[in-house]
Amino acid sequence: MAREDNRRDRRDREETPEFADRLVAINRVSKTVKGGKRFGFAALVVVGDQKGRVGFGKGKAKEVPEAIRKATEQARRSLVRVPLRDGRTLHHDVEGRHGAGRVVMRTAPQGTGIIAGGPMRAIFEMLGVQDVVAKSLGSQNPYNMIRATMDGLAREASPRQVAQRRGKKVADILRREPEAAAAEA
Repeated sequence: MAREDNRRDRRDREETPEFADRLVAINRVSKTVKGGKRFGFAALVVVGDQKGRVGFGKGKAKEVPEAIRKATEQARRSLVRVPLRDGRTLHHDVEGRHGAGRVVMRTAPQGTGIIAGGPMRAIFEMLGVQDVVAKSLGSQNPYNMIRATMDGLAREASPRQVAQRRGKKVADILRREPEAAAAEA
């Protein structure tokens, strides 16, 4: 019986990779009732494995730790995989939108670092991106910024995915246009 428990524990540890989480925003709301005010809290959390998977979640509760726990659980359930070039930057420039939130994310050479503000920085750090330049052009609301960033990252495609979708080879996709024109002439 003890051997079976040990195997189950080991399997559980292998199936759940270690995730890092980042608290992005906490919002306190109050409701006025007969005896005074009742406070509630809303938390926004970003979770990632720093190897290309990231998700976000929001949780509400009467206490801050409970709101954070709920948000973290929701974020782990909503993880998405994002293809990264060399495991450090995006494959191509991309724009994301959600409501009035609009963000632009650009690839960057090695050593640039993460040039992004607030909620976007949290997503890139949890994703494992090391070099990126990003700008929020619309809403400064952290919820909309995160959703716009996730929308842009969902549009991110690796050369392998593009080649597979078009029924071509990766080399055909990556070949530069001037070189292709010179080769035909």
